[in-house]
Amino acid sequence: MSFVSIGLYFLCMLGIGLFAYKQSSSNVSDYLLGGRNVSPQVTALSAGASDMSGWMLMGLPGAMFVMGFDTVFIAVGLVLGACANYLFVAPRLRVFTEQAGNSLTIPEFFSRRFGLQSSGVRVVSASVIIVFFTLYTSAGLVAGGKLFDSAFGVPFEYGVLITLVVVVAYTLLGGFLAVSLTDFVQGCIMFVALVMVPVVAFQQFESTEGMLSYTQGTIPSLSESLTSMTTIGLSSSLAWGLGYFGQPHIIVRFMAIRSVQAVSVARNIGISWMTVSIIGALATGLVGVAYVSKTNTPIDDPETIFVVFTQVLFHPLITGFLLAAILAAIMSTISSQLLVSASSLTEDILTMARKKSSANLLSERYSVAISRLGVLSVGVIAMILATSTSSSILGLVSHAWAGFGAAFGPLVLFCLYSKTLNYTAAMTGMVTGAATVIFSISVPVFSDGSTISNHIYEIVPGFVISSLSIWIVSILGQSPSERATAVYKKSERSLLEQI
Repeated sequence: MSFVSIGLYFLCMLGIGLFAYKQSSSNVSDYLLGGRNVSPQVTALSAGASDMSGWMLMGLPGAMFVMGFDTVFIAVGLVLGACANYLFVAPRLRVFTEQAGNSLTIPEFFSRRFGLQSSGVRVVSASVIIVFFTLYTSAGLVAGGKLFDSAFGVPFEYGVLITLVVVVAYTLLGGFLAVSLTDFVQGCIMFVALVMVPVVAFQQFESTEGMLSYTQGTIPSLSESLTSMTTIGLSSSLAWGLGYFGQPHIIVRFMAIRSVQAVSVARNIGISWMTVSIIGALATGLVGVAYVSKTNTPIDDPETIFVVFTQVLFHPLITGFLLAAILAAIMSTISSQLLVSASSLTEDILTMARKKSSANLLSERYSVAISRLGVLSVGVIAMILATSTSSSILGLVSHAWAGFGAAFGPLVLFCLYSKTLNYTAAMTGMVTGAATVIFSISVPVFSDGSTISNHIYEIVPGFVISSLSIWIVSILGQSPSERATAVYKKSERSLLEQI
């Protein structure tokens, strides 16, 4: 019965992909941004679903087993960051990207913000997107593999392959429209599941006090967590919110929304959806800790507690729906990441070849075909990484999230708010942010062989150093070019007219 539900879900996603293919398959703007005419409802749930990937239903509940109530502060940071993203980035990015040469990608915006068609900042930022999104996509595929392994006994590697094939199929077909529409459907499914599972699981206990009594000895109580929480630990958890400003697969939704006026509607829907969903994920993990303790249920991987609940508490038909919710969370993010990676490959890196070529080889249809090839290529590489890693879902996501947040977050904010930003500062900030994150993760600098990320979330030093680099170089360096100033002023005027 569960297999039937999953099969119907797959057919639904492919059907949406086919519909989107007929609507927007040959125009690059439509394929990559949906013609900048996406409704606020679809924008909100698409941004939320692509953000809250498999880590929402698997990684975050699993983190409760490891971190206890400290996980709550990650959730608080995420909600605050998402709200700030809607308030300070969404309206300006919608206008600025359109006024800056109708930029279709984040790297193209970085370049055209300075009045340039092609530049080093465009190629470097596109390369960062491809590298980190390959890692990020592998995290989603790991979640897919774990799902099929724990729920159906399908070997992990085959689960990864099944997940990849379906998501690549509808992304290849319909591009941004397919991704956005499937995200909308997937967001609805996730919402229902994240309310249903913790509520039903809580019914296994007589009271909240009774449930919490079973968590003692497994995780510290909330009061103990608050008492033992250090400033660095609190900063690391809340700093997850800083990552929102630089996540290409999320902020690209703001570029595609139909108007600035629609942003406030999308914000209200998106933040409400996110708040309820993230509370549901935390509740699933907390009740899961108590349930495992009470029933002595064997669980090899805490990140599969959601799957365990679907199997032991629900009718097989409902189980299929809930497993589809996990697939929805996984595939909504993977599809967004694949499309953004492909757009960077096509529009930002291969555009350099087009400029240098005497023949315009990259026609509209040819560009779309190359974008589809990029989707497939990134997916295959991510699959190879997913099948050869032993990292947790949350661990993989946290590294990629930090990489984007530090490399792009400060730069996006300076591009939208600073008149004095110059090209050199932009390049410096992006490179130092990415390099700091990589250094913090990989280089042991302490006497015990630990890295900076073992002590503080790597986005904190990365974001701070990137921001300082941009600010200092903007002050000490040359004034921005006349073209850059003209783009900024033009965008500001347009924003005032549309508000």
